[in-house]
Amino acid sequence: MASLQNSLFLNSFPQLQKHSTLPCCKRGGISFLVRAEQVGTSSRVSPPQDRTGRRQVVAIGTVAPLVFLVNQNYKSFAAETKKGFLPVTDKKDGYEFIYPFGWQEVVIEGQDKVFKDVIEPLENVSVTLIPTVKQDIRDFGPPNEVAETLIKRVLAPSSQKTKLIEAVEHDVDGKAYYTFEFVAKAPNYTRHALSTISIGNGKFYTLTTGANERRWEKMKDKLHTVVDSFKLFNV
Repeated sequence: MASLQNSLFLNSFPQLQKHSTLPCCKRGGISFLVRAEQVGTSSRVSPPQDRTGRRQVVAIGTVAPLVFLVNQNYKSFAAETKKGFLPVTDKKDGYEFIYPFGWQEVVIEGQDKVFKDVIEPLENVSVTLIPTVKQDIRDFGPPNEVAETLIKRVLAPSSQKTKLIEAVEHDVDGKAYYTFEFVAKAPNYTRHALSTISIGNGKFYTLTTGANERRWEKMKDKLHTVVDSFKLFNV
C-alpha cells in the first residue's frame, strides 16, 4: 500500500542525573528532594562542613522543581488534551494528534497509525507517511489542486464518486499545512471526510478522519478537533 501511494505521488507530482541517595517527595504538585536531619535538644553552632552540606541540600531542593517543570512541559501535549480525547505522540516519525475516547487502534497495512470506532467503522482516523525530497507542501501546488489529486488517486477508491468541498492553507509554528474536506460516494454509503497534509523530516504526512454522511452533523465537531490537532515536530 505504501509503495502504491508513493508511486501515485510520483506520477501525480513530478516536480538529572539521578540522586539515588536522597528520597523524593511531592508537595503541591512539585517534586522536592529531602534530606532528614537529626536535631539535638540543645542549640549549637553547626560546623563548617555541616553548613556546606545544608547549602548543597538547599541547592538540590531548588533544582528539583525546575527539572520537574521541564518534564511537565515535555508532557504538555497530553496535559492539554481536550476532554473526551486521547493523545498520540509518535517520537520516531515526529507527529502528534488527538482522537476521540473509545476508538480502538487497529493495524492496517500501509498505514502508520489507525484508530476507529468499533460500532461505526467509517468513523476513524489514519496517518500515512511516504518519503519525499520536497521541503514544503506548497512545492506540490496550491491546496485545491493537491487535494483533488490526493482524493481521486489515494484517499478514495477509483470506483467512488468524489467531491472536494473546501481546501485551505494554514500555518502552525512556521510550517505550512493543507486541510481539506471532501465526500466519497459508494453504492451503499457516503463518507464525509477531512484530511490535513504537510511535509517534514523528509516525509509527506497525511492524516485523514471521517464518518458516514448520515452521522456527519453529530461527528463533525469532533472530527475537526482531530484534524486541527495534527502537528509535526523534528526528529
